[in-house]
Amino acid sequence: MAKPNNTKRKPKAAKLPDTTIVKNKKIRHDFFIEANFETGIALQGWEVKSLRLKKVQLVDSYVLIKDGEAFLLGCNVTPLDTKNTHSVADPSRTKKLLLNKRELAKLFAATQQKGHTCVCTKMYWKGHLIKCQIALAKGKQSHDKRASTKEREWNIDKQRIVRHANK
Repeated sequence: MAKPNNTKRKPKAAKLPDTTIVKNKKIRHDFFIEANFETGIALQGWEVKSLRLKKVQLVDSYVLIKDGEAFLLGCNVTPLDTKNTHSVADPSRTKKLLLNKRELAKLFAATQQKGHTCVCTKMYWKGHLIKCQIALAKGKQSHDKRASTKEREWNIDKQRIVRHANK
């Protein structure tokens, strides 16, 4: 006697909304990423409102570690036109990053090595908080950039070949 075919399909999981505010895509081209850290970021009210509308640029931003604290420099947050009049909006204000002592010590020791730096790779929402992902990175030489481009193109070609072979 055959079993009835009453297999139930699982409903597809709903896609979570994209919480990314901004990504720094240029980082992967210019640096080798060695380690990532999630940090909080101290912001003012008008900056949060601007970040909700994704009015931020991370292109030339970097992290400075000084006196046991980490600061994000070069991050440009464009103020809204409708901001209040009693506060002064500085778009390129230095923002404090919130890390614990162990992470700060690790970053400080690593950035003292030649060729290493700390950069911001993306900002995103985590619940109601804005988080900043920073990366410990080592600069690429121009020949490294060419090798990375070749490898990326070869991986694309490999996928294309496999896709056509499976048809």
